[in-house]
Amino acid sequence: MAGTLNVSPTFELTPSSKKAALSTNYITNFDFMSQYLPDVYEQEFERYGNRTIAGFLRQLGAEIPSNSDLIKWTEQGRLHTKYTTVTPIAGTSSGDDVVTFDIGATDCNFRVGQTVFLSNNAGTSSYKAVITVVPVASDETRFTAAFYNAGGILLADIAATFTAFVYGSEFKKGTEGMVGSLEAEVKIFDVKPVIIKDKFAIAGSDMAQIGWVEVEGDNGMGYLWYLKSQHETRLRFEDYLEMMMVEHVEAQSGSGAIAALSGGATPSAGTEGLFSAIENRGNVWSGGVPSTMQDFDDILNRLDKQGSIAENTLFINRDFSLSVDDMLAAQNSYGVGGTSYGLFDNDKEMALNLGFTGFRRGAYDFYKTDWKYLNDATLRGGIVGGVVNGVMVPAGTMSVYDQVIGKNLKRPFLHVRYRQSETENRRYKTWITGSAGGAQTSSLDAMEVHFLSERALCTLGANNFFLFE
Repeated sequence: MAGTLNVSPTFELTPSSKKAALSTNYITNFDFMSQYLPDVYEQEFERYGNRTIAGFLRQLGAEIPSNSDLIKWTEQGRLHTKYTTVTPIAGTSSGDDVVTFDIGATDCNFRVGQTVFLSNNAGTSSYKAVITVVPVASDETRFTAAFYNAGGILLADIAATFTAFVYGSEFKKGTEGMVGSLEAEVKIFDVKPVIIKDKFAIAGSDMAQIGWVEVEGDNGMGYLWYLKSQHETRLRFEDYLEMMMVEHVEAQSGSGAIAALSGGATPSAGTEGLFSAIENRGNVWSGGVPSTMQDFDDILNRLDKQGSIAENTLFINRDFSLSVDDMLAAQNSYGVGGTSYGLFDNDKEMALNLGFTGFRRGAYDFYKTDWKYLNDATLRGGIVGGVVNGVMVPAGTMSVYDQVIGKNLKRPFLHVRYRQSETENRRYKTWITGSAGGAQTSSLDAMEVHFLSERALCTLGANNFFLFE
């Protein structure tokens, strides 16, 4: 009967008379009893490259101090008003040249003497009229208008729904001026800063073990002794500062976070991050990524209805970036059935550029850049649920009224507000406690490095942003 050779115990190491890598003379255990010592690389190999994801907010806006628990600002409202659910009241007859319309549940701000444009939402007809009666306290959702056309309202429009907006006014000679006035429409928004913390700790005994490692820091290559983990804790904390401003949400009333984190007379927890602000007040593209010119034309049409900011930057993940490249490449006459060589002069020796950094469509410029946060395998990269493919951020600044300072200011669309006073700056605090490493603040036989920041993200004009989910 055939037997089986046991794997353990194995053979002993046997010296070889020749310098050959044999199974009998290969040493893997480099301990103090070995006559051979390893050749150790003192420099760390960055197999994952630059692991930090911070930098998104630094590219887009400023960091501005604040000395309050609440940050409030006012954004301009629309200059003109348009109602889209206007209907003739019951009892209207075909041919009536003076018709009363109901705008629904919203109070009407039209005034006597204003000229109004009325368009059937089905696109079959339109009218011009002058307003003769405005809403009264007993019925604030109606206005009466006298048509300029002699035929009055058509039979087909008696039961139709209209869109109406004012385009001017007209008065008889010798009459009084306009009755009533309109107050400016404003939108007031607010955010609260949140406190972010982290800590690195090392025992005093471990600090007595010398071990130099060369790492890459903010100022290039350098050596660190026993504080390599502290270095990475700082990098991780800086990533947290940015991710909190991007990801965080306000806690809902009755949630567990309210009970765990809030205090004071008005319970609150969390703050409005970038994604949350766009979901609540901006534009959301769902169901994949825009991959055709028609998709971007739909985006353009939405931007026309918002602030019409001409320059926009797309911070996107890999799938979205490649989709844009493929879409733009397809516009080339050689994109179907072949590839055009070179960059300018069709030279086949030149490198083929298959990527695009931006494009113009209509009156809008789009610049695209990869956002590492969305591609990182340890963060949002590769997740299945709640995928964010990118955001579109308008370029430039916005004029807002600062409720605390009491005047209009120019601010970047995205900027961070951090807590600061004459005696305390909480933008980025770090301090050392314990009884090791030079610190003598307690009897703890260790060194603790603390990190703290208190900040909030202000997303101004969120109606000009896009979130691609």
